[in-house]
Parts: sequence; structure tokens; C-alpha cells
Amino acid sequence: MAEHEDLKPAAELLADIDLDGVHSDVHSHASLSDSEDENGLEAVLKLTVQLHNKPVELPFYHADATLQDLSDTIAEDLHIPPSNQKLLITPKTGLLKPPFKDHNLPLQTLLEKKIVLMGATSTEVQELESDISARNARLSRRAAALTAARTHNKPSRVYRDWKKIQDEARYTFHTISPLPHLPNPSRSLRYLERLAADPGIKSSMRKHGFSVGLLTEMDPAEHTTHESRTLGLNRNRGEVIELRLRTDAGDGVIRKTLCHELAHNVWGEHDGKFWALCRGIEGEVERGDWKSGGQSVGREEFYNGVGEGEEEEEGVDGGGWEGGEYVLGAGAGAGSGVGEPLSRREIMARAAEERIRKQDEAKRARDAAAAP
Repeated sequence: MAEHEDLKPAAELLADIDLDGVHSDVHSHASLSDSEDENGLEAVLKLTVQLHNKPVELPFYHADATLQDLSDTIAEDLHIPPSNQKLLITPKTGLLKPPFKDHNLPLQTLLEKKIVLMGATSTEVQELESDISARNARLSRRAAALTAARTHNKPSRVYRDWKKIQDEARYTFHTISPLPHLPNPSRSLRYLERLAADPGIKSSMRKHGFSVGLLTEMDPAEHTTHESRTLGLNRNRGEVIELRLRTDAGDGVIRKTLCHELAHNVWGEHDGKFWALCRGIEGEVERGDWKSGGQSVGREEFYNGVGEGEEEEEGVDGGGWEGGEYVLGAGAGAGSGVGEPLSRREIMARAAEERIRKQDEAKRARDAAAAP
């Protein structure tokens, strides 16, 4: 092959490689070749290969140099290990890579051929592997973050207790209705619905299999006398339950009233069996009301809680219940006899007088406490 003036031996191309003053193996080899040239040793063969679109001249000092010698020289001078070497030789010979099928192929036969060397140096391979490793690490972190995000945002599978759902549809208040002729029936309806949806009430009704046809509001004008005020009524063991909502007894009492009326679904008379069931239902309702910790519901609608200086009215356990009715203000031994019903005007007047009396008592108590 004709020599080119612009071609440089591999030793000259790599002669400037110097890391911290320490010469690489290629530099040492290049220096040895130069010294041998200076001592009169001349290369017998000079083979040019194309590497990264640049010609590189490789010297050989034996006339019988072979294809294997070419591979060894590439590894020593260019730092491209045999595993990375590919030689595209044209025309005709084709693509060769170590280990060669004919490693004894004389280089003399390749002098007139074009040889393209494809391969990466050890340093390039290491850098590439480092880049790939870093990229894989980034992809792994990203995949882990995406997986964590999907897991966090993925809606959890909702477990449905179908038996509980069926029981709640069966053991419930099938109709809820306020009294339309009284003021603000929509507020009464909302309270009755919240009372029916109370978790403790629902749990107790499922446990005992209580089914009530109608839950409605009691008309206070029909169940108020000079002596007492009825708070609850159960008709035909669960066909209808009426509750007095327009009272200042407190909605906690109203829920206990409902517990009492539910007990009348089983027992009509107020005997030991009735009271045992009634107290059992009250305890179940308190324990089952996990949403409000056993507190009352809807206290802002119609009902005045116990204020400063006021005393609670007689509780459910101490009140008089007759014929499935809870009568507020009756003693424990009260019978079924009641006085004459009050008119609506009388009911409102008595309620106003009672509120004024309690306010006066509370004010006197505060004044007495503030006196020196």
C-alpha cells in the first residue's frame, strides 16, 4: 500500500497521552517503537486502518505478520480489547472479529484492502457502562416513585358487608314522615332521618330484628296535659313510633325515648323483662354510635340543652311509661290516668313561663356567686 504523508504511526498519535506524569502502556510501546526506529529498525509492514473516520497507521516488524498480530497490536497500541474489535475488510473479505476463524491470515494479503476498525477502548467501555448504570439507577428510582405514587393514590378495594346491607334494608324505619301541619316540617324530617341513620340505632335494630313501619313526629297538642307531657308512643308493636321533637328535654332524651319505644316492639308491659331489654338497647346504641362517641344528634334543630343554672328533667329510667308511652314528669309509679289536654295557646304560654323562670334562676345564681 502506498504511504501517505498525512498518516502518522499509532505510536505518534498516542505519544502525548500522559496521566499525572505516568506514561500509559501505549506511550511506553510508542516510545519503544521510536527508539527501535532510531536504532535502525524499520517496519517491514505498515497497515492503515480507519478508526472513527480517521486513518491510523500500524507498523509491523515481521514480514510474516498475521491477522492475529493485527488484533494484538490494536489491543496494545489502541487499547481496544479483542472482545470489542470488529474489522470490516473490503472488498470481499467481509466482517471479522476475534477469535478469528483464520487467525494465520497473512497481513500481506490485506495491504491493498480497506480496513475499518470498529470498537471502543476500555476507557470508553467503562464510561459507557458507568453512564448506563447511572441511567438505569435513575430509571429505577423513577419507576419506584411512580409505583409508590400509584399505590398511594390507588383507591383501596372497598369491602362490602352484603349481609349487613341487606339487614339494614330489612330492619329499619321503612317510612319517615313529619307532621305537615306543624311549623318547619322539613327540619323535623331532617332530624328524624338523622336519628334513623344513627349508627347505634341501626346496629341495635339489626341485632334485635326491629322493623318499624313509620317513624313520625308526635303532635305535642294531643299529648300534653297540666300534669305531664308524653315523649314517645309505639303503636301495635312497631307499626308506628311517634316521638316528641318540640321539647326542651334535650335530644339525648329523645334518643333514649326511641330506645324505649323499640323495646315495646317485644314487650308491652313495663315489667323486669321490658326494662332489661330497654337498658340493653340503650347500652348498644351508646356503644354503636362510633361517629359521635355516644353523643346526641341534631342538637341545633329544635332542642335546648341544659344551660347554666338549669337542672335536667327527669331521665328516661326514672320517668313514667304507660301503655308504650313515655310521659315526661310522671313518677315511676304513675298510672295511665292523665289530666285534661292543654290547648296550643296554653302549651306555648307554659313553655314561655318555664323559660323565663329558668333564666331568672340562672341570673340569681350568677349574681349570688359574684357577690363578695
